[in-house]
Amino acid sequence: MAIGPSAAPAEEAGKDLGLQQADAPEKQWPSAPARYWALFVIIFATFVTFFDQVVFGMLAERIKADFGLTDAQLGFLAGPASIICYLFVGIPLARLADIWPRKYVLSGGVAVVGLVTALGGIAQTFIQFVGSRVFLAAGGSAHAPSSYSLIADAFPPKIITRAFALLQFGFIGGTTLGPLVGGHLIIMTAAWEPSYIAGLRILPWQWILIWIALPAFVASLLFLTVREPQRMAPVADVEQPPENASFGRKVITFMGFDAARAIHASGKVYYPLFAALALSATESFGLAFWRIPFMIRTFGWDEAEIGSAIAITVLIGSLAGLVLGGTLVEWLAQRHKDANVRAAFIFFCGTTVSTLTALLAPTGWTSMTAFGFAGMFGLAGAVPQNAAIQRVAPNSMRGQVTAFYLFMFTFFGAMGSFVIGLVSQYVVGDPAKLQEALVITASIILPLACFLMFRAMKPYRAEVARLEALGR
Repeated sequence: MAIGPSAAPAEEAGKDLGLQQADAPEKQWPSAPARYWALFVIIFATFVTFFDQVVFGMLAERIKADFGLTDAQLGFLAGPASIICYLFVGIPLARLADIWPRKYVLSGGVAVVGLVTALGGIAQTFIQFVGSRVFLAAGGSAHAPSSYSLIADAFPPKIITRAFALLQFGFIGGTTLGPLVGGHLIIMTAAWEPSYIAGLRILPWQWILIWIALPAFVASLLFLTVREPQRMAPVADVEQPPENASFGRKVITFMGFDAARAIHASGKVYYPLFAALALSATESFGLAFWRIPFMIRTFGWDEAEIGSAIAITVLIGSLAGLVLGGTLVEWLAQRHKDANVRAAFIFFCGTTVSTLTALLAPTGWTSMTAFGFAGMFGLAGAVPQNAAIQRVAPNSMRGQVTAFYLFMFTFFGAMGSFVIGLVSQYVVGDPAKLQEALVITASIILPLACFLMFRAMKPYRAEVARLEALGR
């Protein structure tokens, strides 16, 4: 995809950046130790992020009981409360990833995640809890655009898919150890009495939030040791507003106006991908949060049992997903220019079937096994989805374009828990019948996501062919 000059009309925004790239200095790739150290730190920070999210989800029923929440309120706390801030800071932080050293953006972002998690450990009321969660996305929104951009500039094109595949180990570690450790910590602290420190009443489960915040600060320090790689497109090439632009024009440029214009100019390529990701994220993230209450209310399991089962099924499913995803994408790439999107469509279909099977299963272990297959297909689809956007995004705006793409993932993913909570409370009307709410949302949202990903294949294939013709 390409971006035209700032003052050009919208239809010019889709021109390729080939001329800019021709004038850029020859790319100097980092040494292998430097690039893999950067990848390791990113993987560790990704692990911390998902570990914290999963452990927070394990606390759902405890939070509901101690704060006296409804399902809708609990869903709001888990989702929308944590992404309100993203609406205002997500794109500007991605802009910083395009113009500032990305390691500093990443360091600051993960430090904020740790701070916000710890604040939840001392919240005294539901309102204070919501207030702390509001700022969670201020840190989390900096992670993906900056890390993806840094990886793309640290790893040559021939091995970048390998880097994105290895990146999934952060997700695997967080989603495997999160439920295992979180479940046992919850049972361990369940009999504790509340603590009173400096006038604060800290509930037993709140100590868990304080503990899990500590690794985030370690990750923040590690990012300072990373060597910033040379950008594929120099910072000087990042789109700037006209020299005589007003202050307002400069502000909207910083907020991602030019990147949004470029996306719109090639909407046939981007919009189906964005919409498919948004719908799948709504269901997958919503279900990830409500899976623990679902197992408790439907099968009578406790958090330790659930955590152990999730750890086993997620680990096996995730490792299988990495192998399946890489193998299928490489096989399809030999035959189709749209291999990334084609593979994502296949995995979307697998996720849909597995999820519905899990929700309708007659026993707890049957459900958990099916959830494992859903996780396998979900992780297998993550690599081609990420690679698809990096393949067509313009180099000088990769961070912002990625941020818009991941905004759909973050915003709608966070809305998922709230949507399911609303369906549970107002459509089904009985908290004990949470299963019905989950089946309703999954049977509507996931098939539609599959259809949109299918529709994305043709325009994506045409765009890849166009870029190849331009030598990109």
